[in-house]
Amino acid sequence: MADGVEFSITGTDDLVGKLRELSFDVRRKGGRTALRKAVSIVVSKAKDGARRIDDPDTGRSIADNIAMRWNGKLFKSTGDLGFRVGVLHGAVLPKKGQHPSLQANAPTPHWRLWEFGTSKMRADPFMRSALADSISLVTDTFVNEYERAIDRAIRSAAKAARSG
Repeated sequence: MADGVEFSITGTDDLVGKLRELSFDVRRKGGRTALRKAVSIVVSKAKDGARRIDDPDTGRSIADNIAMRWNGKLFKSTGDLGFRVGVLHGAVLPKKGQHPSLQANAPTPHWRLWEFGTSKMRADPFMRSALADSISLVTDTFVNEYERAIDRAIRSAAKAARSG
């Protein structure tokens, strides 16, 4: 049903070399911060795409329900860092005979209809295109931020070694 987006990062030999010199704790902390900054670009693009679709006459806003969450399950099982970007409330549909809430921050299950389409409506994806259209910017941001974090950790370790 959902198309996956896969990519590989190339040209990070300097980064990999620096990573070998650092402890696991420093790699994890700096990597998580760098990944959060990179993923925030995807969140911003997804919100922009959702605003294009949102109906201003209702209080329900897909853009307001887009969120980034730490993927603790992935980290605990594999040790890999990861964030999930998605729409809050999932596919909460109103009960039969009940009208959907029009309040601000109300569930927006109709986002799936726009993203994946139906048998009668063509898909107009905004979540998948948010990553696909900005993959190089996200990758560059991650690599730059991670290198800065590693350089800070190396300077801090060198300073501690000199003073201690």
